[in-house]
Amino acid sequence: MEIKARGYVFDVVEGGPADGTPVLLLHGFPQDAREFELLAPRLHAAGLRTYALNQRGYSPGARPTAVREYLLTEPAADAIAVLDALDIESAHVIGHDWGAQVGWLLAANHPGRVRTLTAVSVPHPRALRMALRVRPSQRARFAYMALFRSPIGERALLAGGGAMLRALLRPLGDRADLYVRSMRDEPGRLTGALNWYRALAGEQLAGVGTVTVPTTYVWSDRDPVVGRLAALRTGDWVDADYQLVALRGVSHWVPEQAPTALAEAALRRIQG
Repeated sequence: MEIKARGYVFDVVEGGPADGTPVLLLHGFPQDAREFELLAPRLHAAGLRTYALNQRGYSPGARPTAVREYLLTEPAADAIAVLDALDIESAHVIGHDWGAQVGWLLAANHPGRVRTLTAVSVPHPRALRMALRVRPSQRARFAYMALFRSPIGERALLAGGGAMLRALLRPLGDRADLYVRSMRDEPGRLTGALNWYRALAGEQLAGVGTVTVPTTYVWSDRDPVVGRLAALRTGDWVDADYQLVALRGVSHWVPEQAPTALAEAALRRIQG
């Protein structure tokens, strides 16, 4: 369905029992709401109602051109506005990658709107910032961001039929084609997605406070982006019931590589 909010039109994929407890699903780069296709049925079977939001840059009706429109506070405000449009006072939030970053902001700044948080792959921003400061290995993991933030990011990622994007998504097998095709064929989509990286500044990470809602952080030991230190220190920034779930042998793409394990972790959190 299409949701009008903040002057934009957001695509939202809904599913599950109409009277189910609401769960907001927030995707990451370079995916979209489809990354939850393997997870959502498991949540529906538990009686939950899911709303998978195509975030700004991904929804065709929500692609502002200015880089400043992709500061993390903007997609966080989008999520709140979409909940308002759906007449949902509060929801459980599951976010992956950039969606996890948005989830951390929502939980820290709008705790009354977030029943629980399940953050996947990306840790609390303050834990990540600390690891970037003290671990050269974590800084090395983020080397790709220089390309993503550069003016040639789109051209490099789409060269050779999207060879670099396909390599990034190799663990997903055939599902990688879903996202490569969309980035290649939809005007402005990749630029909007890369603008999240271009707008990112260290002070944004430093400004995220302690989370006071029940939280689970799901990290995988073969994630090439986030190292162990940031994962272990995320709990320092949660002043509520907290669990770290470490998956073995899984890369960054947890919702599609390990949907059963993620569903189990999320349901444990949601069901208390």
